[in-house]
Amino acid sequence: MTHPVDLHPFRIDFPQADLDDLHERLDRTRWPDELPGVGWAYGVPLGYLQELAHYWRHSYDWRGAEARLNEWPQFVTTIDGARVHFAHIRSPEPGATPLLMTHGWPGSIVEFARVAGPLTDPRAHGGDPSEAFHLVLPSIPGFGLSGPTTQTGWELGRVAAAFAELMRRLGYERYGVQGGDWGAGISRELGRTHPDAVIGVHLNLVPGAAAHEPTAAELAALSPAERQRTLASWERNQQWMRERQGYADIQSTRPQTLAYGLTDSPVGQLAWIAEKFVEWTDSRDRPEGAVDRDLLLTNVMLYWLTGTANSAARIYYERAHADSWGTAPAPSTAPTAVADFPQDNFIPLRHIVERTNHIVQWTSYERGGHFAAVEQPELLVADIRTFFRRLAIG
Repeated sequence: MTHPVDLHPFRIDFPQADLDDLHERLDRTRWPDELPGVGWAYGVPLGYLQELAHYWRHSYDWRGAEARLNEWPQFVTTIDGARVHFAHIRSPEPGATPLLMTHGWPGSIVEFARVAGPLTDPRAHGGDPSEAFHLVLPSIPGFGLSGPTTQTGWELGRVAAAFAELMRRLGYERYGVQGGDWGAGISRELGRTHPDAVIGVHLNLVPGAAAHEPTAAELAALSPAERQRTLASWERNQQWMRERQGYADIQSTRPQTLAYGLTDSPVGQLAWIAEKFVEWTDSRDRPEGAVDRDLLLTNVMLYWLTGTANSAARIYYERAHADSWGTAPAPSTAPTAVADFPQDNFIPLRHIVERTNHIVQWTSYERGGHFAAVEQPELLVADIRTFFRRLAIG
């Protein structure tokens, strides 16, 4: 495919001075105190973070990670006044289906490192070559190599419009979309607003799908299994509001104040992200129970080296201050699949999701969490293939 002139080839190549600065800051870390025996209850444990920071400083190989990322063809372009960075990985199969995959917070395109090969080249990974995809992996405006943004208003609707324009520039008239976290909201909005272009929407998180406090009448109308799932969803939602909502409240209200600490302290940025990779994954007492340590650090590096802790957090502020905040999702007619991983933040409820989405596939798994592409890449790849095969047959 020949790329239009306004799409510019890009390679990741941060100067050594940036790495030297990181190492100096890590060497000078001023550590806080810690209460004994509290584990993760108050946040990231001191001993764990010291160990992880030491590994980051002395063993982690950014140049190796940079080289692996640069194996993906990458580009930058300007859309709606924002820089948009993306990887564009064409399949060797000429009939492959275009697929836009979008990450969330605190993620990045690094999340797709373990699914890109099987999706683009199934023949080389023991799969059916008819189930190949051309992948487009954008960094959300404000995140990492697409940041920082310089305007207000970059919430998910504006991002979806920008990504629709990106696919138009790439010459893709019909394509699928996939995402979790913010990527789920963006993908769903793309399907809702561009049904003529979007073949199908595959989600491993569904915005607004968790239970609100159910009434007796609502519970009575459900099957026993769905009633039990609804009560479990409401219980997890309550726990979230009590124990895990703080980061979102800060980023939705005062992201600028938070950003001074995260932008100046690499250990601060590391802790802010690492906490989510233990709380939101199918792990026990450390992120490495679910996610490769080097991959986690590469993800952190894309925030640190680009200085985008602030502009990435602003998507929370923009969403919370949008006119549509607090309203039910607008209905979408796009064929939609849900991959339900049990340790994600919320338990999605199909009877709620089906009110505003055209669900054609729903699969609940026994393992996995929020970062499905890195936690359970084989399951996610198989689910995506099954969904788009079903659409092709239908």
